[in-house]
Amino acid sequence: MSNTALIIVDLQNDYFPQGRWPLVGIEAAAANAARVLARFRERELPIFHIRHEFAAADAPFFAPDTEGARIHASMQPRDSAQEVTVLKHEVNSFKGTELHDALQARGIEKLVIVGAMSHMCIDAVARAAADLGYQNTLIEDACATLDLEFNGVQVPAAQVHAAFMSALAFAYAEVTDTDRWLATA
Repeated sequence: MSNTALIIVDLQNDYFPQGRWPLVGIEAAAANAARVLARFRERELPIFHIRHEFAAADAPFFAPDTEGARIHASMQPRDSAQEVTVLKHEVNSFKGTELHDALQARGIEKLVIVGAMSHMCIDAVARAAADLGYQNTLIEDACATLDLEFNGVQVPAAQVHAAFMSALAFAYAEVTDTDRWLATA
């Protein structure tokens, strides 16, 4: 796994119950992400914490310089060369950031991806990473999303999540769960 890095996407306070944009199942997803994070730390492998911050102060969530935009306590980066925090202002973690260059500088070829939201930033980072040539593993139970609505149709978070995981599993990532990944990592 020496050429593998962990990408933790947007596990920030606004997505948790007291935040401005709480996700369904975020606490369980974060607990699983913490287990994956612990394994990477134990093996001293590279970890990239992605933190989303919108440019506008009136953003619905992740507003600049707010508690909601801070990384959740369960995922706090350590002050070490092993862990890097990448600030982004777009859905895609690669767009307008140093992420790709930082991965390339470390010789990273494989990514393990966890975080939020399944239907937005997780989808975007997995697709972009695959397009850039990375081999992705997506830990589905370490990701969360929310209920959506389209043209009057209510779509429960579990169905949103399943639809995006099944699409990503088709061509962009190996999709697995925390227990199965830990058993082989």
